[in-house]
Amino acid sequence: MYDHRKLGRELGLFDTDPLIGAGLPYWLPDGAAVREALEEYIRGEERRAGYRHVYSPVLGKRELYEVSGHWAHYRDDMFPPMDVGGEEVVLRPSLCPHHAVIYRSRARSYRELPLRMAELGGMYRAELSGVLGGLTRVRAMQLNDAHIFCALEQVAGEVEGALGMIRRAYEAMGIRAVRYRLSLPGDGGKFVAGSEVWGRSVGVLGEVLRRAGVPYEVGEGEAAFYGPKIDVQVADGAGREFTLSTVQVDFHQPERFGLQYVGADGAKHRPVMVHRSIIGSVERAVAQLVEVHGGAFPGWLAPVQVVVLPVSEGEVEHAEAFVERCVERGLRARVEGPERGSLGARVRGARLVPYQVVIGAKEAVEGHVALRLRGGRQVGVMAAEEVVGRIGAVVGARRVELW
Repeated sequence: MYDHRKLGRELGLFDTDPLIGAGLPYWLPDGAAVREALEEYIRGEERRAGYRHVYSPVLGKRELYEVSGHWAHYRDDMFPPMDVGGEEVVLRPSLCPHHAVIYRSRARSYRELPLRMAELGGMYRAELSGVLGGLTRVRAMQLNDAHIFCALEQVAGEVEGALGMIRRAYEAMGIRAVRYRLSLPGDGGKFVAGSEVWGRSVGVLGEVLRRAGVPYEVGEGEAAFYGPKIDVQVADGAGREFTLSTVQVDFHQPERFGLQYVGADGAKHRPVMVHRSIIGSVERAVAQLVEVHGGAFPGWLAPVQVVVLPVSEGEVEHAEAFVERCVERGLRARVEGPERGSLGARVRGARLVPYQVVIGAKEAVEGHVALRLRGGRQVGVMAAEEVVGRIGAVVGARRVELW
């Protein structure tokens, strides 16, 4: 069983400092490499699925969140307003109000729908000190968020598409969902009114889950304040569950922001807003990866993907040339030279690196390398260019398998 808080620090992925503050981790170079690989993956997947990316500010006027409903239903989890030039400005707890404003920045036609808007954006939660922990509960996070503005008859298809993206992402990351939860409103004042609208949303989400053949449980009181949602639950090394990915149907905010589109009939209609997050926050995703893989990440996510081990000083130049080939191919590679100890010690030190390339005197002369995979499997001696190409192809395909 791995604890990402301990192992993440041992591996040099992230750390914290009291001077920065609790719940505000910073990323070290190896952790930043994992994070960057995740972000590149999800942006590419979103582009292929027809999403357009935007950037929006991490601040907003209090009035923005009054319109969205966050201030009334969620302000206990928000940081207090700051007075800026006589205006009250807050750190955003969510990206959806910004995206609603972007949608309504100009007139929209039914021909544009579904309009899929995505952002990897920062958001902030005023978590209490007692619940903070590593990367899973933080006060500042980078969320893989998106909002789909669509007609009512398009909602089911968009929810299905989001669930498919979640399944593919989990497969590429080598993680699994422990269960799916259909999160419904409960008693109390944290949910907006509108039983007919809520019932319609719940019906759509339940039907999509049934059609997908996904077993699910119902969670009373776990909905977002503006609508029901599908929560994809994962478990940490201690078996504690938390939500990583979500899909939500929202009729509430389109009404609050007065969102419209012109239909084929020439009349104005209200779009539905589908919220979805494929990998959740980058922080939680990395925490899960550390605990599932124990630092032995899939090749495409590994901070260092290829370590090159020259047997003696005579092969160092050849090792450096091999690293240059890897870098040109977009791989993260480095040389571990004989100054760092015996070959056996260097192999053991690189035990978490997916690909270990050994270059001796004979290989250097012939332009070959001896390839080992993480775990000790010996692939054998191959031409250097072939090894770079094959590793590049596996990493580029974002496969969990190394060969």
